[in-house]
Amino acid sequence: MVYRRKKHHKENLHIKKAHRTKRRTKDLDEIDADLKEENAIKLINQEVDFDKPGAAQNYCIHCARYFVDQKALHDHFKTKVHKRRLKALEEEPYTVEDSERAAGKGNFVQPKKRKIETIASEEDINKEAKVMKVDDEAE
Repeated sequence: MVYRRKKHHKENLHIKKAHRTKRRTKDLDEIDADLKEENAIKLINQEVDFDKPGAAQNYCIHCARYFVDQKALHDHFKTKVHKRRLKALEEEPYTVEDSERAAGKGNFVQPKKRKIETIASEEDINKEAKVMKVDDEAE
């Protein structure tokens, strides 16, 4: 029999809120901005920072996580967590125009699917890479 996870801070709202905000990660629209070419180059080539895991040299842009070494980063690329994040990033982020269309101002446009591939090094960031390319065949 599988037991459900206990709610550790059920009654203590100030502890519960602090616990959630401490472990908060980037939203998909923030990661989408990081995937742009100029931002991706900055994130992959970060300066050495000994306060972050692996001195900030092994960073997964899609998951916004630092890793201890190169092997841990490449093992992460094979996990379900990373693959699910890539799948979530395929859909375009929600914009102000989408909210206006939902309110009745304009026509609804189906969000397009994009093909997102893992960025492991600076060589993967270029115009020919399918990092942010919209796949027209998915329509």
